[in-house]
Amino acid sequence: MNKRDTLHGSDRDFLHLLADAAAANPFGDAYAALASKIAGCPPETPAAELYQRIVARLSGEVERMESAGLLDLGRHSGADQRLLRYAIMFDVYHRFLPELDRLIAEQSAAAERSLPVPCAADLLHLLSRRGFAPGEARRLFAILYQIRRAFFFIDRGLVGRSESMKRLRRHLWNNVFTHDIRMYERQLWNRMEDFSTLLLGETGTGKGAAAAAIGRSAFIPYSEKTNTFAESFARGFVSLNLSQYPESLVESELFGHRKGAFTGAIEAHEGILARCSPYGAIFLDEIGDASVQTQIRLLRVLEERAFSPVGSHETARFRGRIIAATNQPLDILRRSGRFREDFFYRLSSDVITVPPLRQRLDETPAELDDLVSLIVHRITGDRQGETIAAVLDSLAASPGRGYAWPGNVRELAQAVRRILLKGTYEGDSGTVAPDLCSKLQEGIAAGALEADALMAGYCRLLYGRLGSYEAAARRLHLDRRTVKAYIHKHEAPEI
Repeated sequence: MNKRDTLHGSDRDFLHLLADAAAANPFGDAYAALASKIAGCPPETPAAELYQRIVARLSGEVERMESAGLLDLGRHSGADQRLLRYAIMFDVYHRFLPELDRLIAEQSAAAERSLPVPCAADLLHLLSRRGFAPGEARRLFAILYQIRRAFFFIDRGLVGRSESMKRLRRHLWNNVFTHDIRMYERQLWNRMEDFSTLLLGETGTGKGAAAAAIGRSAFIPYSEKTNTFAESFARGFVSLNLSQYPESLVESELFGHRKGAFTGAIEAHEGILARCSPYGAIFLDEIGDASVQTQIRLLRVLEERAFSPVGSHETARFRGRIIAATNQPLDILRRSGRFREDFFYRLSSDVITVPPLRQRLDETPAELDDLVSLIVHRITGDRQGETIAAVLDSLAASPGRGYAWPGNVRELAQAVRRILLKGTYEGDSGTVAPDLCSKLQEGIAAGALEADALMAGYCRLLYGRLGSYEAAARRLHLDRRTVKAYIHKHEAPEI
């Protein structure tokens, strides 16, 4: 065979099928259809059985083509070579999937120490036998590991069968690999730090889990010399909640400071930007609380990839990716000037909204059962026993299936713990009622609200959204005690 030869007939059709599946979003309907066609079974086939059928089909078809000399990448050119490249990636990924899963589990347990990779030699040898040069084989190995990590963290970190959760998983995958993984593999695999992400959603919806799925799924190069990846993915994700720090310390936590930079700076401090890995991401939670001055300094990081510690003129380079999140209405903050337009546009290469639990349950009520099962399993280790059934029975009795879960998944997790301790959960009466916002709007439009009722309602609304008196007080520029007094003095304001 020589470079002028081409693939023909059923072999070409099968390789096209593999290449298309390799490029498809694994959380999308297109991938499900392609995978079922490769496996020769219905799309609703359970995942474990689908995988076994795919591997069995690959073992027969690919080994036959390899024996016939059809899978040597160097002996093809043009479209056939590109087709074969992604078909080979699909095959190698599935052959080594159990080994990659073991590595992810062991690396998660080992935390920051990068572990040796037992399957590396065999995987690289297979790629070499298929015609990949050594450097290219190592890069593709790193991408295959990245693909498996991204699937692992998106699939297991953001469970739920509702349509809104399916959309979220698809969106997160595209955030890591773009809408076309072939373009990513050719051009963007080492340039994704330029794509910042803004996560929106109510408090407790899981924005942190979404950020972690992105941050732990970056490309990490493999070193054949040490038989390890350049670092652990566990080290690559660093988070900072801006609402936890007073304004005077936020910039120090972000950018670090030099000794003597301000009163109390008795020694130098390394900020989160300096601690971030070149192969990771920082997660800035509650970005809506950032002052205008902090936004300006972060804008420089986004535009120039550079920053200076507080009290220093030295410039350091930031090489990671930035993910930010807020539960605040950014449109209002932007109109008021509290959130800069240039900062918003530079921050929002991608905007992802994490759906509230009430929306998920409206779409698929059975999702509550899935989440309770997962939470009980994480707490007790019980996956199918009586404990799960008892928790579900208790929730059905109180607060009931129609409960709006204002605290979202975070509240549900605490409700399960409460039931395990006390046997019951009555719901959170201290949070905002689902229709409070509309009642406030109606009262304002009618001119029917007294000042105390308006303040009490707005304090309660912000408390329900932000989850603490401190956060609501910062938003209102009031003392925390004043906010708390309004909420408790008017437990049921006449609105």
